[in-house]
Amino acid sequence: MTTDALVESLAEPVAAVAEAAAVEPTALSLIPPVLVLLFAVWLKRPILALVLGSAAGLLLLGGSPLDSLFNLGDTSLRVMQDETIGWLILVCGGFGALIALLVHTGGAFAFGRIAQQYASGRKPSLLMTYFLGLLIFIDDYLNALAVGETMKRITDKFKVSREMLAYVVDSTAAPMCVLVPISTWAIFFGGLLVANGIAPETDPNGIKTYMSAIPYMLYAWLALIIVPLVIFGIIPLLGPMKKAELAAQQGGVLRDALPAATAADTPATSDDFAVEAFEEEFDAANKKTGRLHNFLLPMLMLIGFTIWFDADIWPALILTFIVTIPMYMVQRLMPFTEMMETMMHGFKTMLPAICTVIAAFVFKDISDQLGLPRYVIDNMAPYMTPQMLPALVFVAMAVLAFTTGSSWGIFAVSIPIVMPLAVAVEADIPLVIGALLSASSFGSQACFYSDSTILAAQGSGCDLVSHAVTQLPYALIGAVLAFFGFIVLAL
Repeated sequence: MTTDALVESLAEPVAAVAEAAAVEPTALSLIPPVLVLLFAVWLKRPILALVLGSAAGLLLLGGSPLDSLFNLGDTSLRVMQDETIGWLILVCGGFGALIALLVHTGGAFAFGRIAQQYASGRKPSLLMTYFLGLLIFIDDYLNALAVGETMKRITDKFKVSREMLAYVVDSTAAPMCVLVPISTWAIFFGGLLVANGIAPETDPNGIKTYMSAIPYMLYAWLALIIVPLVIFGIIPLLGPMKKAELAAQQGGVLRDALPAATAADTPATSDDFAVEAFEEEFDAANKKTGRLHNFLLPMLMLIGFTIWFDADIWPALILTFIVTIPMYMVQRLMPFTEMMETMMHGFKTMLPAICTVIAAFVFKDISDQLGLPRYVIDNMAPYMTPQMLPALVFVAMAVLAFTTGSSWGIFAVSIPIVMPLAVAVEADIPLVIGALLSASSFGSQACFYSDSTILAAQGSGCDLVSHAVTQLPYALIGAVLAFFGFIVLAL
């Protein structure tokens, strides 16, 4: 989809937002998003922050606190009747169910057993880790835990530090998932694009609009490119990573410091529930006798069916289940009842994502009534250039994602503000979307207590703080290059 087509598709929704404002837009409309950001940083719980921000917005619209509470319930009910929400619940839950099946069969771990036959040194073992990370693109949780757990015994053999292993794992988790339109990230952000009127009517699920921005997700691309450069020594070992590697090569202790790598010693986040639910499923997986084809075939079917249905993921997901479930039953991998329980457990892991997007829809509805997008456009457009907007969006959102530890929730707040502004200043829309997703993947990888960082450290058997500190220089290199890249591409 061209930039012009996206701008045209956004023009009418932006105008409609201005007309839909229940009150004259004023600086008071900034209070709810400011409160959301403050609560998100303080509480590390974006869903609660969105709810509190929505409640504040309703109070500003007038009425008693009791009336505002009733209005919040009415708004939530109206939002949940939206067909986009229904689609997100089905597809996100379906992805969670499929991921749970893939984990339970242990197919991803078969790669490690195969890799043991071909790994002949430090670099080959790290390259195999890298390629496995590229292969498991469907979800960053699955990627972060499975790759580290699969490869750490092989990299230990060649005296690779657990910090280096965790860096490679983390760099191919969120950055890889964000670049693939068949992933939990694409489903979530595609839904947000639809909710905010960014995706046109010809793209009811937002996936095609999401795909138009993939070439511009600079940080994700750079993170994947930097990893092999580090493996081959083109980018040298820096600071704490150099110390960790020297210690490992000199026979230092390669630890499985799992207690330090869990959420118990980190600030609480709204993703704790999902992390714990996924870890529970991961612990029950068949890690010793799983077969690789039980992982690869469902992934290939999902890709093939999605292409067949012209990027419509829901029917592709249904057909994948129709083929995968009998395939597993014929092999007697698990009883049918256990399979259904596993799928329901997988659905449960997606509840935080579903709740986040519902809370985001409610907040957007209330922000529109306050006239927030129109106020931002009227006051910022005269001072904003289309050349600088993508780079500034990347920096601002990267700082927020790093600070809050939220790769998804914080962007539910920013998209309704950023995208209308991008249209108003005639910025390159796919480039701005790419900047938002780049910031999200940076936050997921670089934040010391994000879910992806915690799981990458845990799967690799590495101390959480050691992992975060050793990978940060490389994440910052990618972020700086991405910032200048957005400036160049916007010229």
